[in-house]
Amino acid sequence: MTATALLAGLFALLLLRVPVAFALGGLGLAMLVAAGASPLAVPQTVLSTLDGSLLLSVPLFLLMSNTLLKAGVGRDLFAAAHAWVGHWPGGVALATILSCAVFAAVSGSSVATAATIGTAAMPEMISRGYERRFVYGLLAAVGTLGILIPPSIPMIVYGFVTGQPVIDLFLAGIGPGLLLICLFVAFAMLHARRSGVRPGAPAAWNERSQASVRALPSVVLAAVVIGVLYSGAATPTEAAAIGFAGALVVAAGVLRSLSWKGLRDSVFESMATTVAILLVVCGARLFGEAITLYRIPQDIAAFVFDAAFGPLAFLIVVSAVLLLAGLVLEALSMMLIVTLVLLPSALAMGFDPVWFGVYMVVLVECALITPPVGLNLYVVQALARVPFADVARGVLPFLALMLATVLALHAWPGLALHIPHRM
Repeated sequence: MTATALLAGLFALLLLRVPVAFALGGLGLAMLVAAGASPLAVPQTVLSTLDGSLLLSVPLFLLMSNTLLKAGVGRDLFAAAHAWVGHWPGGVALATILSCAVFAAVSGSSVATAATIGTAAMPEMISRGYERRFVYGLLAAVGTLGILIPPSIPMIVYGFVTGQPVIDLFLAGIGPGLLLICLFVAFAMLHARRSGVRPGAPAAWNERSQASVRALPSVVLAAVVIGVLYSGAATPTEAAAIGFAGALVVAAGVLRSLSWKGLRDSVFESMATTVAILLVVCGARLFGEAITLYRIPQDIAAFVFDAAFGPLAFLIVVSAVLLLAGLVLEALSMMLIVTLVLLPSALAMGFDPVWFGVYMVVLVECALITPPVGLNLYVVQALARVPFADVARGVLPFLALMLATVLALHAWPGLALHIPHRM
């Protein structure tokens, strides 16, 4: 009964458009006070939440991403990929997918990936004769790679909240990320053949070399950040610091495309996003303390066990909850709420917490492109200035591919766990 009332109250606050951080924190505070806890414990809880080096990686990764974004790195990556594969069947679409994958490795943001690459790729694909709905759907879908391919902000926060090693989560995202890229590439090439899109002429070697020279510093930076993370040579926070320092060198020293205004905007945008993320994390911490005190996760786990839920039925419920939560919540908030409430049940069902985190990230990706509220759909609509229905219809085949990845994760957990278990 308590769990039902709590979740109903939270849902009501969200429907009233109360900011997620205040809905979680306010509800958690009210529950703690009702249970007899001192309000003075709240500042201590908030300070203990923020007093950790792991969360410091969030603003540093955001600074790296925004600095490269303001320097026009997305255009450089697309130009280089297009110069090398643009003459293949479906070449412009392939260049879009590849450049999104590389940019995702330095952004950690779905929206930034879709918007940055979309600005360069959309006019080129349309001019080459690609069906407009396919273009819109592709850009919305490949943008989601930004929260699956490391460094992923949702994975960092999930690791912080659950105590799981962030490196293991990053490693576990490699398999599903590569599978998604391969599925997108295969579908793009098949669509190009069926729709009769003719590949362009191969780029001249001097054009390829010039484009590669512009893109190479960003690719090297992404490789360095991922390399020091996966090798264990640096913690996520240290890797983020290396990434930000490298981004400044690349943007201002090598490419010379970062202005003082761009740097200032990058800092302010990173600060605003960081504050929003940390507010949600602090609110989630208070909410988590409250539901733990009331033993709500344990009660839900007991209900799942008594109801004889099988693993498949439980995952179907989790999937439905995340997709429905996407109607009113952004990616990080829905992940935190579901993690706090359902992770104990997942552990009781025998699911690996690292696998469960990656599973939720892929589902959150699906929510980001699920009509009618998928955030990436609105990003692409704003870029294209077309009716929302065109974007929503175009994304459906890609949503099917992403749901197939969800099924593959369930059928073969090693898709996510093989690499971290071997390292």
